[in-house]
Amino acid sequence: MILRRSAPLRVLQALLLAAVAAAAVGCAPEVPLYDPANYPKEFDPRAHEYVIGVGDQLRITVWKTPDMTVTETVRPDGTITLPLIGELPAADRTAIEVRDKVKTELAEYIKDETAVVTVSVSQVNSYRFVVAGNVSRPGAFTSKYFVTVAEAIAMAGGPTKFAETSAVLLLRPQADGKVRRIPLDYDKIASMESPEQNLVLARGDTIYVP
Repeated sequence: MILRRSAPLRVLQALLLAAVAAAAVGCAPEVPLYDPANYPKEFDPRAHEYVIGVGDQLRITVWKTPDMTVTETVRPDGTITLPLIGELPAADRTAIEVRDKVKTELAEYIKDETAVVTVSVSQVNSYRFVVAGNVSRPGAFTSKYFVTVAEAIAMAGGPTKFAETSAVLLLRPQADGKVRRIPLDYDKIASMESPEQNLVLARGDTIYVP
């Protein structure tokens, strides 16, 4: 497991406080701080095919064509480079989608219909999330395995004595560019009173402990 830290996300805290203040004085339309949550039905990355991200290492194998068998790391622009094909988009695709794209591109060069292409994620490096607010070590973290809310907060050193642990917020980016704001009661998670709130984090999630 690899951990990486960054400066506390004070901007996030400021935005949340500003939104609450603006609503209180009537300077802006009232926006709910939380979205309705149905914990058992919230997105669980374990139940979906893994989506490749920047930094992930891919193993591409073309049967009977050793020169086309390579190990590539997804670059910051989301691409990999393969012999004959050149640059190929890989980020935000599944291994199956990358495999199908490789097969299509190779068809121009390799006419053997029995050629078998396999793509596998040999190393996960893109699973990143942020823990911000009143925790001992706020910052950005990475992990080689999926992490729950409780595990992520523990990785950040746990809540401080000033934390409002019953009002934790999970910020989850959506495909349409919006962000879901899922309320969490860390006290009920820690006591196992409400284990369904101990969601598994998706890549890009932010946990904010007020």
